[in-house]
Amino acid sequence: MRSSIVSVLAIGALLYGLPLSGAKKKKAADFDYYLLALSWAPDFCATAGSNGNAAECGVGRKVAFVVHGLWPQGNGSRGPQDCGGSPVSNAIVQSMLSYIPTAGLIQHEWSTHGTCSGLSAADYFAAVRKARDSVTIPAEFKAPAQLMQRSSRQIVEAFAQANPAFPRAAFRVSCRSDMLQEARICFDKDLSPRACTSSAGECTLPTMQVLPVR
Repeated sequence: MRSSIVSVLAIGALLYGLPLSGAKKKKAADFDYYLLALSWAPDFCATAGSNGNAAECGVGRKVAFVVHGLWPQGNGSRGPQDCGGSPVSNAIVQSMLSYIPTAGLIQHEWSTHGTCSGLSAADYFAAVRKARDSVTIPAEFKAPAQLMQRSSRQIVEAFAQANPAFPRAAFRVSCRSDMLQEARICFDKDLSPRACTSSAGECTLPTMQVLPVR
C-alpha cells in the first residue's frame, strides 16, 4: 500500500500551500483506541522498487523504523476511515517529515485516518509525535547491519523490555511474506499505553527475517 502512496508525492507537493485543515475540532467517528504503526523501512524499501523515497531508502541513510500512521482502531475490527477534510498545510508537512518520510504519506494518513480522530490536523499530528516519542526502539532494531532472524515473540519481548512502563500486550508485530513489516503499539485515546486487541493483527510465523538497514 505504501508504494502507491509514495507515488502521489508530487501531487501532495502541489497541496502544500493550502490552509490548515480541521482548524475546528470535529466530531470523532466511533473508535476504541489508537494503533501506532511503525513501518520497518528496509522491508518497505525492498518492495517499493523505484517508488522508494530517497530519504527513507537511500543507501547510507540507515533508516530503521518510521511512523506509518496513528490509526483510530476498533476493539473487534478496523477503525473508521476517510471521514472527510481538506489536505494539511505545508507547515504541518514540514513538521512531520522527520517522523513520516514523505509528504504524500502524511497527506494520506490525515485523509484516511486523522480525519476520523475528531482532532484538528495540528492536534492529530501532535498526537502522532507524542505517541512515537513515548516509544523506545530496542537497541538491536535501531540500525542492524546484518540480516536477523526473529520470532514475533522475540520482537515483542524486546519492545516490552525497552518500554517497561507499557503493558507487554501493547505490542504487536506484522509481517509480509517472511519479513518483518511493522511494529504496532496500542494507546488509549489519551495516549496512555494499553493492550492491543485482535484487530491489531499479529504475525503468526515461527520466525521472520529482519532486513538490515541500507
